[in-house]
Amino acid sequence: MDSDYLTQSPYTDPGPRLAPLVGSTPLPRDPAALAALVRGVLLHREEGGRFGYAVPEERMREDAESRYAEDVLRILGERGDTPLTEVREPAARFVGTCRDFALLLCSLLRATGAPARLRCGYGTYFQQGLNDNHWVTEFWTADRGWVLADAQLIGGLYDISFDPMDVPRTEFLVAGDAWRACREGRADPDTFGVSTVPTIKGWTLVRADVVADLAALGGVEALPWDGWGLMEKDGADVTEEELALLDAVAAAGSAAGRAADVRRPDAVRRLLDDPRLAVPAEIVSHTTYGGERAVSLPVPARG
Repeated sequence: MDSDYLTQSPYTDPGPRLAPLVGSTPLPRDPAALAALVRGVLLHREEGGRFGYAVPEERMREDAESRYAEDVLRILGERGDTPLTEVREPAARFVGTCRDFALLLCSLLRATGAPARLRCGYGTYFQQGLNDNHWVTEFWTADRGWVLADAQLIGGLYDISFDPMDVPRTEFLVAGDAWRACREGRADPDTFGVSTVPTIKGWTLVRADVVADLAALGGVEALPWDGWGLMEKDGADVTEEELALLDAVAAAGSAAGRAADVRRPDAVRRLLDDPRLAVPAEIVSHTTYGGERAVSLPVPARG
């Protein structure tokens, strides 16, 4: 299958860390089984109470700053020698965010021959009345095309009424859909936010997520608190021309989930050539616990 989304990015590439953790038990090829595997070795840093586990402060602070699937696997290897296919006790898991669930599932799907990519947007299913900033995995099926999967929801920890391997697009809004709903007056921007940090919400967040989702479609699966280009502008400084550009980004992101093939959409390629949207070699990371810092990134070629 010829697909841009079968190729590992620098962020999803498991490197040499995967084989030792797999051992003699081969990875399953079924997407649902892979998602269950991810759920069994990862712990969201806000989930400790659900497991009766007090997450060590250093893990809250450090694990989720891991950008690369290879580092997630390295940390898992340091915390236990059980294969990835076995569910781990909380203390032996990687402690991350929703983006890490999406990243590792995407990495394993690509490794087992299924086109996959990360999507940035909003889950309606965490807090009543809030479209919560969230990342999920989108994978390709021959009969359905692109399907949304949320590995964090596997196992009944969350009260949902749908299959986490087939998340309705009314329950998870890709960032482009959120932007368009706000621009067209169908949604209040202040209902889009971060449940753990109530002050982060509104237009600034939605604008940043539209750009982050475009970057993920282009092979740069950033951390949720990274910023560059139009993501970093004050709202009052965003021009009408830039708003029109963001409208185009949102339209491309929305259309990507309905695409009838597995190649990177031409609209995504064109938009990523715009310096206001392209991911530079150095970005600003507004880290949760470590403050703001500059970070150098490996930016993949976009042919």
